[in-house]
Amino acid sequence: MPHVSHPVSQSGRLWLSPEVADAVAAGRPVVALESTLLAHGLPAPQNRAAADELESAVRAHGAVPATVAVLDGMPRVGLSASELDRVCGGDLAKLSVRDLGPAVGLGRDGATTVAATATLAQAAGVSVFATGGLGGVHRGAAETWDVSADLAALAGTAVLVVCSGVKSILDVPATLEMLETESVPVLGYRTDAFPGFYRRDSGHPVPWRVDSPAEAAAVWRAHRVLGRGAGAVLAQPVPVADELDAGLHDRLLAEGLAMLAERGVTGKDVTPALLEHFHAGSGGASLRTNLALVHANAELAAQVAVELAAVPVP
Repeated sequence: MPHVSHPVSQSGRLWLSPEVADAVAAGRPVVALESTLLAHGLPAPQNRAAADELESAVRAHGAVPATVAVLDGMPRVGLSASELDRVCGGDLAKLSVRDLGPAVGLGRDGATTVAATATLAQAAGVSVFATGGLGGVHRGAAETWDVSADLAALAGTAVLVVCSGVKSILDVPATLEMLETESVPVLGYRTDAFPGFYRRDSGHPVPWRVDSPAEAAAVWRAHRVLGRGAGAVLAQPVPVADELDAGLHDRLLAEGLAMLAERGVTGKDVTPALLEHFHAGSGGASLRTNLALVHANAELAAQVAVELAAVPVP
């Protein structure tokens, strides 16, 4: 099983599963999947079932799944069944890019966020990544400076992130503005509206639209040549049948924002707290929406990865 040099920690190495290593070496399609969704975004036992479901969705469309995590201080791209059990079993730290070095150096376990997953995926030679929602600029960031590391990571990481936009708790126009500033293209998949995670339309347009995996792959190939090493966002709305009811969404959002302010929740604790509030307040409807959108994104990412493998990026 090969080791690949790991740019985050001089003492660390990046471990690829045999299947992922073989696929990368042969130029076959691979899709990275994050582990924070499993460890912190979904409750047990749904998280373990989702882990298998997402990997199966990627395989069904002709690509190799590569779930990413840090276990025993080793960054891993591609997990075994027992390793997925550990990720879904709890007690994993939430790791963004800044946390990778400490986790590796101290031999800890951790689930990787969008930013950390993209960083490790690129190091492994994987350029397509499927997730649920992208992090962004938080409301009130002018005073708090609370901006997700996902945006900075995308600015310097050549990975195509397939997602369903950003969660409605965020400042959507500020997030889109920052992506523009960082030269990160935002593509709407079969939509002219930037998705709002639980809702198909955040109320803001996307600058570019693609209508097929082949078009998305063509844009990504061109961006890899011209985009100065930045990533790109392929934003796909949640399926129509799984969209959260607008009235329920707006009520839960208002309650969630009030709850966060009352409890003083900030930084990386915001998203888990909000997801739990939506899950409890919606009677599980938000969880079904979350699972549906991340499943659809895994399928789309696999389709794009297959297109890219057919005509490799220069």
